[in-house]
Amino acid sequence: MPHDTPLIATIVAGLGLAFVFGALANRFRIPPLVGYLVAGVLVGPNTPGFVADAGLANELAEIGVILLMFGVGLHFSLKDLLSVRAIAVPGAIVQIGFATALGAGLAWMLGWSMGAGLVFGLALSVASTVVLLRALQERRMIETERGRIAVGWLIVEDLAMVLALVLLPALAGVLGGQEQAHASGLLSLPASYGIWGVVGITLAKVAAFVVVMLVVGRRVIPWILHYVAHTGSRELFRLAVLAIALGVAFGAAKLFGVSLALGAFFAGMIMSESELSHRAAEESLPLRDAFSVLFFVSVGMLFDPFSLISNGWPILATLAIIVIGKSLAAFAIVVAFGYPIATALIISASLAQIGEFSFILAELGVGLKLLPEQGRDLILAGAILSIVLNPLMFLAIDWMKPWLERRAARTAPPVEAKPVGPATEPGQVASVAATTKKEDGPPPKTALTGHAILIGYGRVGGLVGSALKDAALPFLVIEDADKTLAKLKADSVEAVAGNAANAEVFAAANPEGASRLILAIPNAFEAGQIVLRARAANPGINVIARAHSDAEVEHLKGLGADTVIMGEREIARGIVEEVLGSKPELRRETAEPSVA
Repeated sequence: MPHDTPLIATIVAGLGLAFVFGALANRFRIPPLVGYLVAGVLVGPNTPGFVADAGLANELAEIGVILLMFGVGLHFSLKDLLSVRAIAVPGAIVQIGFATALGAGLAWMLGWSMGAGLVFGLALSVASTVVLLRALQERRMIETERGRIAVGWLIVEDLAMVLALVLLPALAGVLGGQEQAHASGLLSLPASYGIWGVVGITLAKVAAFVVVMLVVGRRVIPWILHYVAHTGSRELFRLAVLAIALGVAFGAAKLFGVSLALGAFFAGMIMSESELSHRAAEESLPLRDAFSVLFFVSVGMLFDPFSLISNGWPILATLAIIVIGKSLAAFAIVVAFGYPIATALIISASLAQIGEFSFILAELGVGLKLLPEQGRDLILAGAILSIVLNPLMFLAIDWMKPWLERRAARTAPPVEAKPVGPATEPGQVASVAATTKKEDGPPPKTALTGHAILIGYGRVGGLVGSALKDAALPFLVIEDADKTLAKLKADSVEAVAGNAANAEVFAAANPEGASRLILAIPNAFEAGQIVLRARAANPGINVIARAHSDAEVEHLKGLGADTVIMGEREIARGIVEEVLGSKPELRRETAEPSVA
């Protein structure tokens, strides 16, 4: 058996060190991705000791990008994408132009050519897919309006970068570089076609891909999923999901010149129309998480920590363009379109970093003799530092938001408040301001007391909520999905919009005056955080949670949950009662209790 196994060594070293340093970062209340980046620096070529295979690491990271974008597509319908086109398309274009101009200005100060400035500026203008999506997922914003705008903005940026990748080789000679026959492997278009020929063919191929996905993919992909689901094989279903995600992404890149990430996004978006999309998302989640970690490790491998000394002020200037320049541009654009300050701040923080497309552009620019190697080093340093600082940007906007909203309120014309009627019955309210003010800051605190707080209103929470409503028991719901919030509003059920793990959101549910907390969400780790927060606010509150394993039951019980219902046990109890219904004494002996 050969001992030269670079693929295994890269995966083991990358994931192993990422776990160690991610755990340390989490211990010191630092985002784990900082630990992943440190792990990449340690296994990279710029530090002593073991050196992982950078080429393999980049390819593994690309799988992570594909799976992550596929997962986003599963929760992002075509209707959602079209609903934000009015802000995402012009906003992304203007922001790309502004950031490119700033980058070109810095390049001019460094004495580079016009072509170098163009490549450098474009590389600084596009945000990282992985970083943006991870940030939105951690805050459960993917399905909110702010999340849809950010993702739509990102899709427009990706399309613009695909166009740039095929145009640069054709323009290299004009810009002072070395003209080549084709681009970065996405498309192979001879430079003799001319600029407009290249643009026309590129747009035609992208349009052809979209048409194929909407016409053919919309029928074929759901049919495949339903066929495999009827086989009853979970293993085959999981394999089908991964094969579709990776296959569509790879085919899109090779046949249509669309980026792997964009191809995977469309595959997920088409699959989302199937009733099995929720299961598909669950099956691909573990691999998405593992490979997205390898993305951060691969970025860390590219970074030379000694460049912070040799290129001090250019790195700071590059970082300022990414973190400050792009953020201010995005903030101004979103506010100019009439969106709330909270939305503008979220978009600004989400885009205040660069990533994978920036690296591709940098490598292409160096290969075309347009960008000096110093430019590539600055882009890598800017990417690393902006990714590390991105979580701090979100903390900063949480601090800035109240001040900006108070300032905006002082300058805005007064708005006449409408009278609010009394609640119609327990568990229902005439005003659902918490659901309609989702984008405008912290939700108002409920006036309910002695009520139940229901966390999550999905398949389980919806049934619980209906039962509470039928029993005329007072309750409110904490939920962050826009569609669910709209349904709650239509049903006149009081709801607090946001993630219950957030202190302000949970405080709005008045846990001090509540009698019961019901956790209907399937995530045991997030539920554990909420249990701790509830116990701190109200030691006497009765906490009921759900779990899917004995380990989750023990975890939640250890954190203070009074009752934990495990779904599998309830299914078993239902089956036993049905089989032994005529023999109650056997039922009592056989049925295992559902509460641990």
